[in-house]
Amino acid sequence: MSCKKISVFLVILLVIFAWMVASPSSAGAFQASTPTPTAGGRPFITVTYVEPINVRGGPNSVYYPIVGSLPVGAVVEAIGRSPGGEWIKISYPDALDGSGVGWVYAPLVTLSPGFLPVVEPPPTAIPYGKPTLDPDFVASLQPAPTNTRPPTFTAPPPLEVPHYENEVDGGGVSSGAVILALTSIGFLGLLVNAFQRRRG
Repeated sequence: MSCKKISVFLVILLVIFAWMVASPSSAGAFQASTPTPTAGGRPFITVTYVEPINVRGGPNSVYYPIVGSLPVGAVVEAIGRSPGGEWIKISYPDALDGSGVGWVYAPLVTLSPGFLPVVEPPPTAIPYGKPTLDPDFVASLQPAPTNTRPPTFTAPPPLEVPHYENEVDGGGVSSGAVILALTSIGFLGLLVNAFQRRRG
């Protein structure tokens, strides 16, 4: 096959490939499907968690009760968001408290593009703050007063530190004198050795 025929064959292959990429049917196959937006073009959420999620009466999983649930893939209109953005307020007609709205945890859903205003949370069913203790229970923990006089503090007797005297025996030879004598003998031995080498 000549070079001219090979070049024509390559041009035909490139034209076919370009037509396949540009055709509408192949382009549509790579487009991801998007959920249908809610009526009025308002923002909406899509449940993307692997399990159904809880819908609560407010933006907290401790202080607000569960008022319903949403299945995986559910699309619901979004109304607002919490001040921190962790929770999204949705339209939820099936709410058990009859409010018609609910709150979902934002990381469990996908929010469509659009503006969501900040919405103040509703009053909590469980009040914030530290729980109050029963006064009778607190009183039972207090020690009962007694009429007996507490014991007085008596100082201990002063501490006596024993003193030891060092007894030195003056009749013995000190270790310093022994070391000095041995050093002198060694030095004399070196001098004698050096003198004998010179003579030899």
